Parts: sequence; structure tokens; C-alpha cells
Amino acid sequence: MALLVFCSRVTSPPPPPLLLLLSLLLLAGAPLAAAARRPALWPLPVSVLQTPNLLHLSPRNFEISLDFGSFAGPDCFLLQDAFRRYHRYIFGYSKNLDVSLKSSFNGKEIQQLLVTITSDSECNAYPNTTSDESYKLVVQESVAMLEARKVWGALRGLETFSQLVYKDSYGAYVINETEVIDYPRFPFRGILIDTARHYLPLKTILTTLDAMAFNKFNVLHWHLVDDNSFPYQSMAFPELSNKGAYSYAHVYTNNDIRLVLEYARLRGIRVIPEFDSPGHTKSWGKGQKDLLTPCYDESDSFGPVNPILNTTYDFLSTFFKEISEVFPDSYIHLGGDEVDFSCWHSNPDVTEFMQQQGFGQSYEKLESYYIQKLIDIVSSTNKRNLVWQEVFDNGVKLNTKDTIVEVWKGPNFEKELSEVTDAGFTTVLLSPWYLDYISYGEDWRKYYKVEPLDFSGTSAQKELVIGGTAALWGEYIDATNLMPRLWPRASAVGERLWSSKNVRDEDDAYDRLTQHRCRMVRRGIPAEPLYVGYCEL
Repeated sequence: MALLVFCSRVTSPPPPPLLLLLSLLLLAGAPLAAAARRPALWPLPVSVLQTPNLLHLSPRNFEISLDFGSFAGPDCFLLQDAFRRYHRYIFGYSKNLDVSLKSSFNGKEIQQLLVTITSDSECNAYPNTTSDESYKLVVQESVAMLEARKVWGALRGLETFSQLVYKDSYGAYVINETEVIDYPRFPFRGILIDTARHYLPLKTILTTLDAMAFNKFNVLHWHLVDDNSFPYQSMAFPELSNKGAYSYAHVYTNNDIRLVLEYARLRGIRVIPEFDSPGHTKSWGKGQKDLLTPCYDESDSFGPVNPILNTTYDFLSTFFKEISEVFPDSYIHLGGDEVDFSCWHSNPDVTEFMQQQGFGQSYEKLESYYIQKLIDIVSSTNKRNLVWQEVFDNGVKLNTKDTIVEVWKGPNFEKELSEVTDAGFTTVLLSPWYLDYISYGEDWRKYYKVEPLDFSGTSAQKELVIGGTAALWGEYIDATNLMPRLWPRASAVGERLWSSKNVRDEDDAYDRLTQHRCRMVRRGIPAEPLYVGYCEL
């Protein structure tokens, strides 16, 4: 029961020996009537002080409201929407009537959660790289208090409050007197979804965002397009999706994108789109003539983006100007991984260009030439970029202030982290969290055991690791199996990226995660089971 401390800061504390006995029994896991049905917090907050004193909540009397002295006003739609949402999460899944439950509880009632924003609220903004997600939550008699500097911290605190509410043995809604101080360990906590290998309906993406909020993830890495399909409907180049998508029904329109962006914003989640090039672009070539390199080998096909034509960069300038206007985040993922050089090698025009540029036989230098021009294009739109580690490995001249290097290759990712951070680059780790790889049993444990900062480097280097991403690549994933494949396995990554480094107890994590999984199921997330048994309704 890591970090859960039962203390005597209550109005009428039990005698010290009894309090000590209560704590020992709870820590030992002994049955203790209602108190044994403790809430399962996930991810575990930085500090939790909790007493055995229980307060009753009535769905009809309890409300979540904004403090009149708050920097956020009553017109803050983000908070008002969250208040309605979390009231439903707390009470909306019970089939029992509260009238009969209230009479079964003889203690005090808590009637309000009062939310205070203490600084510029950012109600109408999008979350960003510096969003403050810290909060303080105090649950006491009559009124609970949730205090945060920004709305993003309030959203995380609302999730924690909702997790603190549970039912006693009679079915009444109760909550322990509690004080929580919390903030994330890493500012970048991502989930990667892939809508190119299989198209994901909007409903699936929105449900993924809900589940991300339940686990305090804050970045959706949206791998939108790839060799297989181009489901993004470009306004400047509509033929990209007309000819590159699986069908007209497998396309994300501008209205679809706006819906995802706003749904994510209301949950404090950034959306970073990935348009991977120069490789992984076969679908691009179907709707954009002369974009891909003609291959002169036995395949007689097309390869990566053609890096030697001026028309290539004219297209990229127009396209990424559009992307920069559609997606509000300050970052765009440019890919840069797994470029097959064989096609470039077979093309005489490409080899002649390389000789003129002094590249010799180094196709890494040709790729660097392309990536550098692409980064200049994206920078001109006032956007920064993420790239896969090959871009760094191949020696592309990158600006450490504008580029995040995402480490995805394994198994020796520690060496790569050491090298990337030694060069001064901000880094996101993905290598050990490939959730599309599955195995029988509780494989969440191997994701939970990962320590992102366990590599050779100085403290300054380790500060450059800003977080990680759990990746669910889509070769064998569509709407039928995404949710149970992703959850609760991604939850293990979520706690590793949010909670303190010393939160390592797997037995405690198992106890909390099994309950958290059931809570997600009750909230409509078809997360796969971790054990043989059942979930309480």
C-alpha cells in the first residue's frame, strides 16, 4: 500500500492504539468491513494522507462547482463539461436508488467539491508543453477542496477524486477523509495509435481519449498515414485521400479532426499528428504525381519521396502549411524512420544528384538533405518537430531547441538514450512499450518494470528525457480489438510516467490495477482482465 498513510488529522480521531491497529490491518490486507474496500488510485499520486473516517455522498445532494474567487469564471466550458462528466463517472453507473442507500449510512455527508483555479486558467487554450497539471485535493466534512493553478491540474484532480469514491458493504457511496498532493513525474505521457494500417472510427478514437484521461496520459501521438493508406483529407491536395485512402468511407475530414482536437482539449490531451516521410509514403504517391522516386530495379515500382526535385519541396511547403493550421499543437511528428535506400540506389538521376552534391555513396547524407529541408519548411510555420531516432543516428543537422528525438529501437535503448541526450536533445522513450507485441498472461508487469532514466548519463542528460509513449501499431489492430489490447496494459506505462520513481511495488500495483481495470469497464472501456474472476457492478 505504497504512500497511503492513515493519519489522525480528523475532527474526532480514534484513540492512538486503535488507529495503529487500523493501519496495520489495512497494510496487511486484513478484511476490515467498509475500510477494507479502500479505493484503488491509479496512477498513484505523489502524496496521499487518508484517515479511516468515512463521509457519505448522495447523487442527489452532491455537486461539483467552481469557487467564485477562482481565476476561472462560470463560463469556463472546459470545467463545466468536466464537472458534469465526473458527476456521471462517480454515480452514473449504479442501478440502485440513493434513497435507500442514504439510510444505511450513519456518518457525515459531503455535499460539495469546490474547485479553485489560482492562476490564469487557460480555459480556452489547448494544452501545451508547459501545461501545469499539479493539484491539491482535500476531502473533509461537508466540502471537499480541489485547488490547481491551471485547468489541467483541475482535470487530473477530478479524476483522482472520482477514484476515491467507492461503495461500502451496504452499497452506499462513501469517501475517506483524504489529502492528496500530486503532479506528474514526466510532462510527456503519450499513447500512439495507427490509423493507416487499419482505419479507426471516430468513436474508437474518442473512447481512447476517455481512457487516456482515466490514466492521466496527456499526448495522443496520431500516426495518421503510412504506405497502406492516406486517410487524412487534405484541403490543398484532396487527391491524396481520394486515391490513397482505402475508400471514401475511410477518411478523416476537417470536421472529424476538429472534433478529435476539441474532445482531447477538454480532457487536457495534446494531439500530435505524424506524417512520416521520406519512407512509409507509398499511399502518398497515388494522389500526388512525381512525388515518389521511380525505382529502376526488378520491382519496377516507386520508392521513398523523391528528394532531388524542386516540386517535392513545393508540395511539402503547401502541405505542411495546411497541417500547421489544422493542428494547434506546437509540434508535428515528421517521422524519418526505416527509409529503404535500394530504390534511390537504382535511380540514375538520384545517383547523379548525389555526385553533384558531394554525397558520394552515402544515402544517409541524401536522407539528411531531405530531412533538413523538410525541417526548414516546418520551422517556417512556427512549428517544432519530433523525429524518429534514425534522423539523429544518420547525422542530420538538428536544432536542439526545436527537435525532440523519439527513441524506438531496441533492445539496447539505454545506449541510444545516452547518446541522444549527450548531444543535448530532448528525448521521448518508446522502445520498451510496444503494446502491439502480446504474450499470454500478465505482460503488463514488464512494462511496469521499465525505468526510463536507467541509462548512463549525467543528471543534466536525464532531465532531457521528458517522458515516454506506449505504442499500439495497427498491423493487427482495428476497432474490434484496440481497447482490450491497449488497456489496462497501457495503464502500467501511465503509472510509470506519472508516479514517483520509488513506486515499484508490483503486488500493490496488481491490487490497484485489477480494481482500476474494473472501474474502466464500468465507465465503458472494454479493458481486458488481469485475473480469473469478475468485476463488481
